[in-house]
Amino acid sequence: MPAGRINIFLFYTVSACFLALNFYLVVVHDSLWFAALPVALAFALAAIARIDYLLLSLAFFTPLSLPLKEIIPGLSFDMNLPTEPLLFGLLLFFMLKLSQRQIPDRNLLRHPVTLAVAFYLAWMLFTSLTSSMPSVSLKYWISKLWFVVAFYWFGYALLQHKMSIYRFVLLYGIGFLPVIGYAWWRHSGYGFFDHQAANYVMNPFFKDHTSYGAMLVFFIPALFAMWRNQQLTRLVRMLSLFLLSVFSVALVFSYTRAAWLSLVVAIGVSGILWLKIRFRTVLVLGLVFVGIVFLFQDQLVERLETNKQESSAELEGHLNSISNVSTDASNVERLNRWSSAIAMFREKPLLGWGPGTYMFEYAPFQRTDLRTIISTNSADGGNAHSEYLGPLAESGILGLGSFLLLVVLILRTGFRVYAQAENKTDRAMALAVFLGLVSYLVHGFLNNFLDTDKAAVPFWMFTVFLVVQDLRFKQRKLS
Repeated sequence: MPAGRINIFLFYTVSACFLALNFYLVVVHDSLWFAALPVALAFALAAIARIDYLLLSLAFFTPLSLPLKEIIPGLSFDMNLPTEPLLFGLLLFFMLKLSQRQIPDRNLLRHPVTLAVAFYLAWMLFTSLTSSMPSVSLKYWISKLWFVVAFYWFGYALLQHKMSIYRFVLLYGIGFLPVIGYAWWRHSGYGFFDHQAANYVMNPFFKDHTSYGAMLVFFIPALFAMWRNQQLTRLVRMLSLFLLSVFSVALVFSYTRAAWLSLVVAIGVSGILWLKIRFRTVLVLGLVFVGIVFLFQDQLVERLETNKQESSAELEGHLNSISNVSTDASNVERLNRWSSAIAMFREKPLLGWGPGTYMFEYAPFQRTDLRTIISTNSADGGNAHSEYLGPLAESGILGLGSFLLLVVLILRTGFRVYAQAENKTDRAMALAVFLGLVSYLVHGFLNNFLDTDKAAVPFWMFTVFLVVQDLRFKQRKLS
């Protein structure tokens, strides 16, 4: 039989077997899992053939990803679809490349930010082994690892092409549009000025308005830079302007005070960069500010407790409620979570309770005077509401130290990349990416989302973008 006919025969045979088996599983066992096999194979082939396409596809699907429990209620485990299975596949692909001794770029390996990331993950792994709930901690660590592998390690290769960062921003933004439309459609049913409804109208795509608002702010500087970039096509610039306008309006109607605050701080940092103030000076002033807050914390709390302004649909009132730690339930509950994290740290200061265990362990550490109507003792009660206190409670003093080291090196790299940019266009995009990261790191004092795909995907991509720009400058300097 000719080879062509053999191939046709095999194609139809395999197709018939697949359809028959899929029909059997659907009818007899009411299972649709086997139907996803062709999709999984297609993505696997994409990872092997064009991993850049896969990463950019993930950028588009990240805002649209849904928790598995929303699709199949009652499961004992959860993951975001379709992003996290693909990220896990990329992790396996990365391990395969390492087994074949395909070592990543040595310049990337030696960069201070990469070394800080390695220390951060290594200490997290160690404290996962000493965790009060090892299985929970190891799962948490693996999920952290696949974000870093996909959008820091493989993102480094993707960003060797200068247009990739623009494509990433646009695809994430376009994927965000249906989520914003869905949130507005639900919000309109309550009236757009109902700030209570704004807390959950974006669910199930985003858990609540805090992560939703954080990601809106994260991309606003990049969209602004792309709109102003005369070297991009008119279509890209107009699309960027459209996305910028939608994101800005969505940010207002998100009623996310922490996001508004992070945007203001990001704008302030842009002023610092424009004035060419050195990073070392900013770091010292920041440490002095933290020291003053620590020394006068009792007086500061007493001052804040005089503010009785509740969350409000009026913009001025909602802004004033940011400092209400007396009667605003959201703010008081945040203090409750922070207080619990510090108490957990005091009990296990060196190794902590284990990554990902805060939500299971914090209940006994809650203070009665800080409990609110939204307090809970259940494991679905959320996390420490801080990217800084969470690692402190879960991985001890070095857990916080490893994350702070990473933050300092990201900020230092951002300052250097901005100062050393080759032209105005590169400087503008470097500034935009840096301000996006700054906004998130500021937001991280009040919330933490780096264990979710919504925040982790852009955070690690923007981080490695600064590393790529920094390495390019060093290479130009040596040549």
